[in-house]
Amino acid sequence: MQIHVEKLDEKTFRVEVAGPPATTHTVTVEPGYYEKLTGGSVPVETLIEKSFEFLLEREPNTSILRRFSLPVIQSYFPEYESTIRRMLG
Repeated sequence: MQIHVEKLDEKTFRVEVAGPPATTHTVTVEPGYYEKLTGGSVPVETLIEKSFEFLLEREPNTSILRRFSLPVIQSYFPEYESTIRRMLG
């Protein structure tokens, strides 16, 4: 599935996942969490895109929350932080 990330402001992003059916999500990322996961090595949009790839491997786009803060993924999928670091590394 194609994932498009659009920056709305410093912490807020709109994510469109191509369908069918297409879905739109609003994701917030605090700078400290971005730094924790990436060390600043990739743009925040890349972190979000890879995070959606991670989610889409585990559930359909229609099951992904429409609005959430990125750390919420860890509460549903405990392997998220270690996996996303590998995906970005």
